[in-house]
Amino acid sequence: MTLLENSKTLGVIGCGTMGEAIVRGILRSGNLAPAQVFACDARPEVARDLAAKHGIRTGTDNLAVAAACDVALVCVKPYQIAAVLDSDAMRSALAGKLVISIAAGVRLEKLCGFLPTSAVIRAMPNISAVIGEGMAGLARSKGTSDEQMALALALFASVGKSLEVDEVHMDIVTAIAGSGPAFVFVMIDALADGAVRLGLRRDAAVAMAAQMVQGAARMVVQTGTHPAVLKDQVTTPGGCTIAGLGVMEDGKIRSVLARTIEETARVAGKLG
Repeated sequence: MTLLENSKTLGVIGCGTMGEAIVRGILRSGNLAPAQVFACDARPEVARDLAAKHGIRTGTDNLAVAAACDVALVCVKPYQIAAVLDSDAMRSALAGKLVISIAAGVRLEKLCGFLPTSAVIRAMPNISAVIGEGMAGLARSKGTSDEQMALALALFASVGKSLEVDEVHMDIVTAIAGSGPAFVFVMIDALADGAVRLGLRRDAAVAMAAQMVQGAARMVVQTGTHPAVLKDQVTTPGGCTIAGLGVMEDGKIRSVLARTIEETARVAGKLG
């Protein structure tokens, strides 16, 4: 599969941590050749490093990338989005093109206001795209065609999984998918701490906790079985698992995790 014809280019405006993660994953998947990617970063040393590592065309001029590309992936911070997109020169460079923004909290209404003649998609990927295990939610503007949406979904599917959602749910997507890896990293670290406290080596504890989380997540995804049912399959009467679950419930783990998503979504809604 190729995302774009060989003569067409993906422009990445703002190729920091997330932008590079997506670029690396797309190149690894083979869905785009290095010559089809033109990325820019305001820091010259970062642009040079990107070119050296990935063999892609790079620069420091956002407008040059916008003019040269066929599809633009905008990976700047929410507070930078207006400075990058809200100019007549940028509107002209991106006119009629598909523009995908990953700026958290920046709504389609605002993006379309900056780029009234572009097809605009709002996306929220996560850092796991760097290893091809990302999760992205995408919402489209009214001027975006099914074909353009399919292209955007395929772009993020090349670095994990992707699905279309209504924009009203994008702050929730930001909380559970975008910020979610950080919450899981804390859980893995905490589980490892418990094992270390009991005498297990730190490296072994982290390795076991991480693999356990990966395996449990894959069971949910691959079997399609509700997590509560899978939990019951591990929990035998009078056993050690039910004892541990009791401690989690004493700590109100369900409420804490649910409130974590609620608060993260609330703050995400203010970022734009």
